[in-house]
Amino acid sequence: MKAATNIEEAEIVIVGGGIGGLATALALHKKGLESVVLEKSESIRTSGSAIGIFCNGWRALDQLGVGAQLRQKAVPFTALRNLSLDNGKQGEIPLREEARCLKRNDLVQVLANSLPPNTIRFGCYILAAKLDPLTSQPILHLEDGTTIKSKVVIGCDGVHSVVSELIGLKAPTCFSTCGARGFTSYPSGHGLSNEFTRIRKGNRLFGRMPVDDNLLYWFVARPWTSSDKEASSEPKLIKEATIESITDFPTEIIEVVKKCELDSLTLTKIRYRTPWDILLGNFRKGTVIVAGDAMHVMGPFLGQGGSAALEDAVVLARNLAQEMSMKGSERIEKQIMQVRIGAAMDRYVKERRTRLFMLSSQAYLIGMLLETSSGQLKKLVVVIALFVFFQNSVGHTKYNCGHL
Repeated sequence: MKAATNIEEAEIVIVGGGIGGLATALALHKKGLESVVLEKSESIRTSGSAIGIFCNGWRALDQLGVGAQLRQKAVPFTALRNLSLDNGKQGEIPLREEARCLKRNDLVQVLANSLPPNTIRFGCYILAAKLDPLTSQPILHLEDGTTIKSKVVIGCDGVHSVVSELIGLKAPTCFSTCGARGFTSYPSGHGLSNEFTRIRKGNRLFGRMPVDDNLLYWFVARPWTSSDKEASSEPKLIKEATIESITDFPTEIIEVVKKCELDSLTLTKIRYRTPWDILLGNFRKGTVIVAGDAMHVMGPFLGQGGSAALEDAVVLARNLAQEMSMKGSERIEKQIMQVRIGAAMDRYVKERRTRLFMLSSQAYLIGMLLETSSGQLKKLVVVIALFVFFQNSVGHTKYNCGHL
């Protein structure tokens, strides 16, 4: 580590400028709390293709004040359609509440543009996070030699979170499944119904959602192979491997992938934090807390990872503001303030734990159905568990995180 050339102090530092970090910064701003977002990239991260937002996510976006603006960027879809190519069974679930598919870039840009100037600091790579042994104050060491001391650190730094290491969280687990994602554009219109369609065959799953009348978002979940590590950085190889994995799917599905926009393609191994780690894990250490994927990364099978991060932002800001926005709080002794902030963080974790446990459990069970290592007996048990505990397969979309 380089010797420190600059020591700074801050009230609240958010590590990571993705959806969770930007939403948390905006929620805090709306509650009158200043924060700084440290993002390792040199600009807003535009990687990734799209994100499905169900009514629970739109409730959170409305609390952040950006819902109306984002609704103009995507059409609503009205149903969830499931089809099994193994037995021909299909079903349709009407979506009576709001659901849309947003381009990830649209979401992060709107969140970033809603923040005060200079909230986001780019090119900030965190080497280490620790607590001062004497004061328990969070300290961040940056690659450029800067040291930042902060009252509060919020880790929104994703799957490979440096902040979660400080807290002592277990590393996420990998499914044997990977996910390919992309956009396909139809200048004359795709002509498809505004539905979220999922088509499954064996341990492969194809899904598609319209963004608007001309743009279609799609994904393919399939077993990870030894050649995928190399393919994941080459869009042409991602396209070829994805087509190869669905050659026995209907022709119109294959054509969607064949016509895709190469620069939109991504291929990643699917990671998750186990439901029992969500239920029993400790998500706080001192005045350091995690949110978003750093806290609860889950498989994409429910389309709730992004919306859950938006919910986190609202709930965390609401609880922190109860302590940090108190009149005269600047005169409260540091140790007393640390205790109050810790109590606010504990309330946040308590409020989120059951919600996240249920989401992660449902996503985990669906993911197990796609696992090559899951035998028929195990899959039968999973199907029974899904029927018993998640008979309403879209019940998770009804959740309301409350007012900011």
